[in-house]
Amino acid sequence: MEMTASEQLLVPARMLNQYAYCKRLGYLEWVQSEFVTNAEVIEGHLVHKVVDRDSGAWDVESDIKQKITSVKLSGPQQGLIAVIDMIEKDKNEVVIIEYKRGSVPDIPERSWEPDRIQVAAQALVLRENGFSCQEGILYYAASKARIKIDINEELVNKTLCTKQEFLATVTQGVIPEPLENSNKCIGCSLAGICLPDEVTFLKEEKKFEKDKIRRLVPARDDALPMYVQLQGAYVGKQGEELVVKLKNNVIERVRLIDVSQLSLYGNVQVTTQALRELIYRNIPVAYYTYGGYFIGLTTGLSHKNVEIRIAQYKACFQNETRLDFAKSIVVGKLKNSRRILMRNLKEDDKKIAGELSKYIKKANNTESIESLLGIEGMAAKIYFHGFSKLLNEDTGFDISERNRRPPKDPVNALLSYTYGLLTKEYTVTLQAVGLDPFLGLYHTNKYGRPALALDLMEEMRSVVADSIVLSVINRKEINKDHFITCGNAVAMTDEGRKKLIEAYERRLDSLVNHPLFGYTISYRRIIEVQCRLFSRYLLGEIEEYFPFSVR
Repeated sequence: MEMTASEQLLVPARMLNQYAYCKRLGYLEWVQSEFVTNAEVIEGHLVHKVVDRDSGAWDVESDIKQKITSVKLSGPQQGLIAVIDMIEKDKNEVVIIEYKRGSVPDIPERSWEPDRIQVAAQALVLRENGFSCQEGILYYAASKARIKIDINEELVNKTLCTKQEFLATVTQGVIPEPLENSNKCIGCSLAGICLPDEVTFLKEEKKFEKDKIRRLVPARDDALPMYVQLQGAYVGKQGEELVVKLKNNVIERVRLIDVSQLSLYGNVQVTTQALRELIYRNIPVAYYTYGGYFIGLTTGLSHKNVEIRIAQYKACFQNETRLDFAKSIVVGKLKNSRRILMRNLKEDDKKIAGELSKYIKKANNTESIESLLGIEGMAAKIYFHGFSKLLNEDTGFDISERNRRPPKDPVNALLSYTYGLLTKEYTVTLQAVGLDPFLGLYHTNKYGRPALALDLMEEMRSVVADSIVLSVINRKEINKDHFITCGNAVAMTDEGRKKLIEAYERRLDSLVNHPLFGYTISYRRIIEVQCRLFSRYLLGEIEEYFPFSVR
């Protein structure tokens, strides 16, 4: 990875702390610009609240004792830059005070080495700017204790060596190995991005037991998508809430903290104030046609992880990589399709699922993407023949073949609508991961088509989308009255769409055991894990992409 000379020289003192604590964490935060807020991060912000406010102009020449907060300085000769929580200045002598949220460690030094390195880096910056700085203080908030740090030659040398090692790692452009079974991963805000146990498990070809893989992130998200399909409505912001109104009448209020996405259908508007707040909070806004076709997304600035997009663009020109990945997702899709049929078909009809096994073998052995597309198409015909037999006869629903644009029967209308929801889910998640959802490796790249989202959602079509359609039909949550026909096209009513969206959200929120890692998470979390595994595959951390296959 190439960086400019100035970027190579100015290493943030805080990043040295992160790198000394965990090399992979430092790389993720500085090189790949990954950052996630969790409870520990929020607690740290609260601790720093007293020193985060810039003191403004301060008299450098004054001999009067001063306390200055949020001091921003650079030291080009040392190749460092720092934001110092507080300095106590007496004439030309300064003492650094660095705030930490945790407790004083029960070790002889009574402070963590990464924290000492950060203070030493700040001292070097101050010295380069003409100040005398011989000591710092680490204030551990949980213990309400100030620990004196002597900035001696040994500590300075350790700091400079850490900086040089960090720069060498950055120059090589290879992400450091994840920590193995380390307690440092517990509570780390980037655990869901780093995937330390998962990557180690896959790198070592699954040699250690599944029970060693820890679930380091919550099983479910607290925030959930918000859907607005009432035509003529608009979404505004009042305080900390999103407010849906129709003709000045309040229809719904939702706290912003509870919203992960905002989905708008047809003629629904959103105010500039609400849109700006959503962008600021990294909450994407998805746009659909009235009929449910996903057409676009509003987000803030693109993810800063350029490294991962470079790897994605390179992969698009590597035919072997494209074929290996395409075979993985098609095989994963066919295995899941076969499993759905095996679980639900009557004994006399299970030979249909057996036919899919032949196509799984063919997909594994194919030598071109064109052949793979043909295999997938033939397998789909067999699958939907079996799928039609899963619909209870007393519901009145049937499907003879898969058709779309427009769907010509109620079942196809349900499938198309649910696939649109799933496409949106993958598009949003891929953007959050740092990938370009419109640049695929398997599906043809066309203008406005989220090809990569379509690639990765293949493995989840049957276990998520098709299962939802089966559920709402067989449980009679949706009936023939929830559809309208116009010519050859069939569409859902507002009430039908509402019921399908509710079923979709229930499915994504339901918990399932990950077949590779053994822990229990929601389907929505699984989508994120799979997208992040794909990014690790692109970056060369794991040798193949492992699709999600139900047992």
